[in-house]
Amino acid sequence: MTLTFDAKQMAAELYDGGFRPMFIGGQWVAAQSGEVSETYNPATGAVLATVPLAASADVDRAVAAARRALEGPWSRFSPYERQTLLLKIADLFEANWERLSVSDTLNMGMPIMRTLANKRRVIGMLRFYAGMATALHGEVIDNSIPGEIVTFTRREPIGVVGAIIPWNAPTAASIWKIAPALATGCTVVLKPSEDAPLTPLLIAKLMQEAGVPDGVVNIVTGKGSVAGARLAEHPDVNKIVFTGSTATGQSIARAAVGNLKRVSLELGGKSPVIVCRDADIDRAVPVAAMAVFAHSGQICIAGSRLFVAREIHEEFVAKVGEFARSLRIGHGIEADTDIGPLISARQAQVVESFIASGQSEGAALVAGGMRLSGALYDKGNFIAPTVFGNVKDEMRIAREEIFGPVISAMPFDTIEEAVERANASPYGLAAGIFTQNLGMAHKLVRRIKAGSVWVNMYHALDPAVPFGGMKMSGYGREGGVEHLHEYLETKAVWIQTD
Repeated sequence: MTLTFDAKQMAAELYDGGFRPMFIGGQWVAAQSGEVSETYNPATGAVLATVPLAASADVDRAVAAARRALEGPWSRFSPYERQTLLLKIADLFEANWERLSVSDTLNMGMPIMRTLANKRRVIGMLRFYAGMATALHGEVIDNSIPGEIVTFTRREPIGVVGAIIPWNAPTAASIWKIAPALATGCTVVLKPSEDAPLTPLLIAKLMQEAGVPDGVVNIVTGKGSVAGARLAEHPDVNKIVFTGSTATGQSIARAAVGNLKRVSLELGGKSPVIVCRDADIDRAVPVAAMAVFAHSGQICIAGSRLFVAREIHEEFVAKVGEFARSLRIGHGIEADTDIGPLISARQAQVVESFIASGQSEGAALVAGGMRLSGALYDKGNFIAPTVFGNVKDEMRIAREEIFGPVISAMPFDTIEEAVERANASPYGLAAGIFTQNLGMAHKLVRRIKAGSVWVNMYHALDPAVPFGGMKMSGYGREGGVEHLHEYLETKAVWIQTD
């Protein structure tokens, strides 16, 4: 694979270790306290930039700016004007896609070929929500009240939206929060992860260049425990949208009770992948493997519980291990890198502890299982893609979300058993099925408790298709028409005409 531009030169031009202010009310500002935090390249440990360390006062300032914009010029934008604005943003994203991709790769480690490949999805989201901006409407309802009374509904923006995103997909996560807000006429205060705040700030520049009115989009950088917590509890925020861990999502839900703000939560997962005995093994192996190894396992939908029919378990798991060993691990900025680093030394230590747990509990290590060392890896957070075979359901690696490149493979004897074990988890975000029997596929789709189910594929996402979880994986949907409804209030109107 080759790049059509000099990614390393672009990287050097983007970030030099200097200060990057946050974006509030159309202004580039420091934290009121003057405090900053450093953000790193997880492949090299180098400081990319410093950003403001926002406190509650900074969040208050951003929410106030969003409220002013909501009640000011932005409230007078017609659906057509919001659509035009989103289309202009999409054009600017297309023109600047290489910069956005390099920024993501530098700050959170995903290989450059993968960040570049997200172009269709992200720009597709912007254009999908642009189309939806002019398609929002209420309904005329026939009522049963005596007399000449007309009843209808209006769909109105919910108000100020607080959005909190994780570090593993800054560009896509930002647009998944911002675009529906703009389409519906809401305003946004977005808090990116402290581990990867740089691309959202770059996105704010594009929003400003597109002509988004001051205060409509605000980016506040800081810690989740401070800035994120204040946003969740803020009495003038009407809705919180959050993507991240289940534990943090529970804290956000509790904080939102204060003013009963609307909440959407896309949380953790421990997604099952079921490989039936009739599966096309050679086609299924790379898909099942990359269901976890993509972005070094740092994805909420990672299909990390691999249930394989006993008749093919040994062969299938051996081939997954062989595939894992074939992946090139390296710096994300290199075009031939398959697997990049974990986001931080802290996360690498967490994954190492899971690997040690799997070994101590008796799982069979098929591939990987170590932190990489040597000149290429010593300054980064690299762990080899790891495959465990003959895992037991009660093992820690089979129960807990790892957020690292670790597959737990388990044999099963009957489909009923596979479904029961797949559903025996507090999570319900995603699932995968591999079978050549269409009837079996439909049977499993009905019975598996997950918000998204892929058959003979994995990871597919489209702006028109809703995405979200069941059980402890959260509630609310992103994508599709349902996503827009999350940002709207329904008002009933009664008019007596006689």
